[in-house]
Amino acid sequence: MNTLTNPNIPEVVSAVASDGTQLRYALMELSAQYKDAIALGRGDPDLPTPTHIIDVVKGAIEQQRTAPTPVAGMPELRQALAEKFRRENRLPVEEENIILTTGGQEGLFLLMQTLLDPGDEVLVPDPRYTSYDEAITSAGGRMVMIPTDHEDAFNLRPEAVEAAITPRTKAILIVTPSNPTGGIVTEERLRQIAEIAIKHNLIVISDEIYEKFVYDGWKHFSIGSLPGMEERTITLNGFSKTYAMTGFRCGFAAAPRNFIQAMAKVKAVTTGPVATISQWAGLAALTGTQEPIREFLRIYSERRKVMMNGLLDMGLSFSEPRGAFFLWTNSSSVGIHATELSYLLLKEAQVLIFPGTGFGENWGGYLRISILQTTDLLKEALERMKPVVERYRAGNLIPGQ
Repeated sequence: MNTLTNPNIPEVVSAVASDGTQLRYALMELSAQYKDAIALGRGDPDLPTPTHIIDVVKGAIEQQRTAPTPVAGMPELRQALAEKFRRENRLPVEEENIILTTGGQEGLFLLMQTLLDPGDEVLVPDPRYTSYDEAITSAGGRMVMIPTDHEDAFNLRPEAVEAAITPRTKAILIVTPSNPTGGIVTEERLRQIAEIAIKHNLIVISDEIYEKFVYDGWKHFSIGSLPGMEERTITLNGFSKTYAMTGFRCGFAAAPRNFIQAMAKVKAVTTGPVATISQWAGLAALTGTQEPIREFLRIYSERRKVMMNGLLDMGLSFSEPRGAFFLWTNSSSVGIHATELSYLLLKEAQVLIFPGTGFGENWGGYLRISILQTTDLLKEALERMKPVVERYRAGNLIPGQ
């Protein structure tokens, strides 16, 4: 399922089929043509930002508490984040170990610019969120893919990590819970990977932005909490997923103090400090009630079950979605490339879904389906999808006819 065969896929899609990030944006652009399209593509929460956060932002604006902060972030927010890391993640950090970033996206670009020299290699799980591709290559680095698989729920295998290490290896990237697979890296595996990182003197980049959304008794674990990992772990996170604050563009990172200072130097000459009102929102999120997170998790859990049942009903399997907002769905039984199938689902069912090739060139037999719509819309999307899948499954109909 890694070969495109349909000549009728529009140029806006086929021209960027080999570029994961551009492919996703091309499909979103195409979906704008369908006014009743149901979007199961992007990972932006559809739930409302909690009202107590909005109220604090309103107050900050009304009281004109909008002056720029230090580049690394307002001290009270950095302190609150350090307390959160110590309490929840068992990371031994202080205020000086924290930097606020203009969304998690900027955080990963800043850290790669700071960390990598030309030719340095970063071990990256495959499939992956392809913004890492741009961040690594823009810094002159090289990605080395670490294979993961369906049968292991896309958990990261320590033996595969160690087998990929070369004299040029600088860092290991860990994303748990994972975008796009919804998998997690279990504590047992993280302990083994930590031993490998120490043995080979490697940095670990731990992207934990989906940490609050883990299902069915699975637990999130931070690798930076392990002995010997404090001085070699960079932990990325943000407010966007946890508190439905995507548009506030407020991420954060925890790392050794000298690394935070280096990131701040780059940030000072590029974007400067995060918008002050967004930082007030972040402080309100951390220090206010956490009940909205529990309610969000309940809602996502219900939606997840609806999507799982609907996909099984149409004969599509998926890896166990242990966390995040996605079902990494095996579409190979349909018999056509995932990019073609995504296009047909959009054209014929008005449902926007991203093909697996939006997250790595090896995944032409997978779809990434998000649960970021109401339960009723998820059910409607599944009803629309089922006849399309049945029509094209295993050669029943040739795409384009």
